[in-house]
Amino acid sequence: MTIAFTPTLTSRLPNVGTTIFTVMSALAAEHKAVNLGQGFPDFACDSKLVDAVTSAMQAGHNQYPPMTGVPALRQAVSAKIAGLHTKTYQPDSEITITAGATQAIITAILAIVHPGDEVIVLEPCYDSYVPNIELAGGVVVRVPLTPGTFRPDFVKISAAITSKTRAILINTPHNPSATVWSRSEMLALQDLLAPTNILLISDEVYEHMVFDGQPHESASRFSGLAARAFVVSSFGKTFHVTGWKVGTVAAPAALTAEFRKVHQFNVFTVNTPVQHALAAYLGDPAPYVNLPAFYSAKRDLFRAGLASTRFKLLPSQGSYFQCVDISEVSDLNEADFCQWLTREVGVAAIPLSAFYGNGFDQRVVRFCFAKKDETLELALERLKKL
Repeated sequence: MTIAFTPTLTSRLPNVGTTIFTVMSALAAEHKAVNLGQGFPDFACDSKLVDAVTSAMQAGHNQYPPMTGVPALRQAVSAKIAGLHTKTYQPDSEITITAGATQAIITAILAIVHPGDEVIVLEPCYDSYVPNIELAGGVVVRVPLTPGTFRPDFVKISAAITSKTRAILINTPHNPSATVWSRSEMLALQDLLAPTNILLISDEVYEHMVFDGQPHESASRFSGLAARAFVVSSFGKTFHVTGWKVGTVAAPAALTAEFRKVHQFNVFTVNTPVQHALAAYLGDPAPYVNLPAFYSAKRDLFRAGLASTRFKLLPSQGSYFQCVDISEVSDLNEADFCQWLTREVGVAAIPLSAFYGNGFDQRVVRFCFAKKDETLELALERLKKL
C-alpha cells in the first residue's frame, strides 16, 4: 500500500510571509473600506491603448516575440529615454522588455550577485528587494534614509561599502515616502561610486510622476551612473495598467548581456500583443508628458482634504503616495493603527514600518491617491471624522 505524503523542505525564504499589501487589501475588502493601501489605480486606462492591443491581436501578433522584446518597442523606449535624458541606449543591445519591474529587479540581482556578495538597500524600501538578494545568496546591507525627510545619508552609505559590496539599489521617485532624489544627490552618488566596482540598480518606476516643476533625475542622465546602472521602469505604473506587468531595463551592453542570460530562463519573453500596442502608443508622448499634471491634481485634492484632519502631512514630491504622521491622531503603532483605521473608519493605509527589516516605527503611514476623485472624496469624508 502506497502512503502519500508531502516531503518536507527547507525554505529559501524562511522569514517571508504574506505581504502587507495582500493583508491590507483583504482586510479592506472584508470591511468594505476605501482601499488607499495597495498602489494601483481604480480608474481605466486610455481606451486607445486597449484598442491597440486588440488591433495587435487581430493583426496576428500572438506568438512568441523575440526574447529581448519586440524591436519596435525597444526602439520606442530608446527614443523616449534619449528625448527625456539625452542618453542614447542601443535598442538591440541595451534595452530589454521585462514582465514588469519586479521581474526586472530580481533578474538584475540574479545576474550580478554571487553568494556572499553584499548589496546595499536604502530603507524604507520596496518589499521585493531583500528577498531577491537573499534568493541570489547575497548579503543584505540595510542603510536607513534619514528619518522624517527620507533623504539619502551619504556618510552612512559610504560607511556601509566594503570590499564585498557588489551593488546598491536606489528608488526615485521613492516608494513609500514620495521623495524625489535631487541632482546634487545623484551627483553625490556618482562621486561615491566612481572609484569602486559597485553596480547600481535604479528603480525608476514612478519616473513620470514628479511634481511642482521638478525634473526626474534618472540615473541615465549621469554618465558615471549610467555606465554601471540597470535603469528600471514600468509601463504599468505610467499608463494605469499595473495588471499588464510590462517593464523595461536599460543598461550598457555588457551588463545587458548578463541580464538577458537570466531573463531568457526565468520568463524568456513578454506578452506579444501588449508589446506591439505599447510601441504604437509611445508614438505620442502626451500621455506620459501630461502625467505629472494629472497626478499632482489628485495629490492636491487629497492633501487639501487631509489638511482639515489631525494628520501631519509629509511632502509628496513624486509617485502617487502621500505619507502622514499619525502622532496627533492615535497612540497606536503604525501597524495597529492601519488595522484599526480599516476596520473602524473604513479607509485602508499601509504602515511604513512594513518597509523596514526591523519594523522601525516612526508613526507614519502611507496612502495611495491613484484613485478616482470620487474615491478620494469618500475616503476624505471618512477620515475627517477622526
